[in-house]
Amino acid sequence: MRSTAALIPLLFAVLTTALPAQKLGYDDTPFLPGGKWRVHDSKRPQPPVMEPGPFVALPRPKDAIVLFDGTDLSKWTGRNDKASWKTESGYMEVNRTGEIRTRDNFGSCQLHVEWASPTKVKGNSQGRGNSGVFLMGRYEIQVLDCYENQTYPDGQAASLYGQEPPSLNVCRGPGQWQTYDIFFAAPRFDDQKKLVSPARVTILHNGIIVQNNAAFIGSTTHKRVGKYGAHGPGPIKLQDHGNPVRFRNIWIRKL
Repeated sequence: MRSTAALIPLLFAVLTTALPAQKLGYDDTPFLPGGKWRVHDSKRPQPPVMEPGPFVALPRPKDAIVLFDGTDLSKWTGRNDKASWKTESGYMEVNRTGEIRTRDNFGSCQLHVEWASPTKVKGNSQGRGNSGVFLMGRYEIQVLDCYENQTYPDGQAASLYGQEPPSLNVCRGPGQWQTYDIFFAAPRFDDQKKLVSPARVTILHNGIIVQNNAAFIGSTTHKRVGKYGAHGPGPIKLQDHGNPVRFRNIWIRKL
């Protein structure tokens, strides 16, 4: 008869062999236009990982509009016409009171956002440090803790959510501050409300270009292909996905 110690490696081998690999996305969603990948495709290649340099924030230009300076949420609104996220120590934190959005509307812009995923790691894939920055209230740049945490590529940090993965994964570790510098060109529509040119965006994540004049295929959706509908300027929106993500030093320039 084998000893208990001798059986342990055999039992471990059986259990690990039986465990299915974690599925990072979907294989039953629609195909994205003009390509071979589905929305949130589980088979899409992961962006290469590259370690960013030291934290550096772009200096705020003189003509920038300060949306959050670390002290109050007076330029934001939310549920029941009130932004109720927690504010302390120079940052605001998601607290399950719903998304918040700027009281003012914007079109083409340069937007600077600093964010940090929770120091205490909980969950994986899309359940870990999830939030988002929405331009014009409808075009999402994903916020997610992607440090040693794989997910479907078009849901990575700095992705055009559900549409275009970043070229690189340059996430810092949990709890560390990160920067998004977003250069956004609003879509244009003609008098018949038909799309003339799509929304486009260039994104620097921690100082590294990860989206270069990328086109949105439409408004952000989940598990569906986004579509355009004629619209004007809209708010900057920050998503409450239930994870205590922090934000600070948010400013914007109209272009």
